[in-house]
Amino acid sequence: MASLKEVKGRINSVKSTLKITSAMKMVASAKLHKAQAAIENMLPYQEKMNHILTNFLSVMDNSFYSPYMEERQVKRVAIVVFSSNSSLCGAFNANVIKKFVQVADSYKELGIDNIWVYPVGRKIEDAIKKIGYTPKGSYLEMADKPTYEEAYQLAGELMNLFLAGEVDKVEVIYHHFKSSGSQLLLNKQFLPLDIAKLQEEISNSQELVESDTSPNHYKTDYIVEPSEAEFVESLLPEVLKLKIFTALLDSSASEHAARMMAMQIATDNANELIQDLTKQYNRSRQQAITNELQDIVGGSMT
Repeated sequence: MASLKEVKGRINSVKSTLKITSAMKMVASAKLHKAQAAIENMLPYQEKMNHILTNFLSVMDNSFYSPYMEERQVKRVAIVVFSSNSSLCGAFNANVIKKFVQVADSYKELGIDNIWVYPVGRKIEDAIKKIGYTPKGSYLEMADKPTYEEAYQLAGELMNLFLAGEVDKVEVIYHHFKSSGSQLLLNKQFLPLDIAKLQEEISNSQELVESDTSPNHYKTDYIVEPSEAEFVESLLPEVLKLKIFTALLDSSASEHAARMMAMQIATDNANELIQDLTKQYNRSRQQAITNELQDIVGGSMT
């Protein structure tokens, strides 16, 4: 059995850890509040933009063509992966890395040189380097402080590569923030743009499930100048760039939520451990006192 001094030392050590995890939980909670507000304000805007785009495409001639919608044989793929810069957020980064490996393995016949990885976050950047991939840029600051400008630049680079034929497909891996206790890991196709999937996402969105009699329901009989085709051509790039920014905000909010939950669990475990150690300390102390009393009584009787 451990000595009283050892048990006391463990109690003090766990209490120190408890202070750290409790403080980290409060910090993560404060960051989550800000990140959650950002993504909750962005999602309705993105969904409305998608809705307008699909509304126009649904009434336009099927001959409408955009280079962003071109399906072609995949000879080179780009994968954008969102993680965090720091750890202590549970399985958040481990799940992202595992998902990336699965997606990359599905393209292994292309060869490692034809799988371009854009890592947003230190954890995924370090992981892909260990696996053997060379990251196409570093986006550590964007992972810590999401900004539309940096997301806009990344999206623009990916779109230019696709238009130039340097990559034939772009996929995105990120966590979707559902609530502080639930984050869903997603793998979505960014390019070429799949309108059918976009319409399916809209139909599944509670934000846009409205009846035909609703005053906020969008009608498809727009009057557009100079033409519907020109409007859609200008709208498509903005919708695509917005998808990357939304994924960035989603990932940021999910990271803080995962860290807050991880620190809450660690704090609860520390409290339980302190209780167990305190009981062990009291039992050991009581046993020591009992032994001393027995020695005194035994000595007085001799």
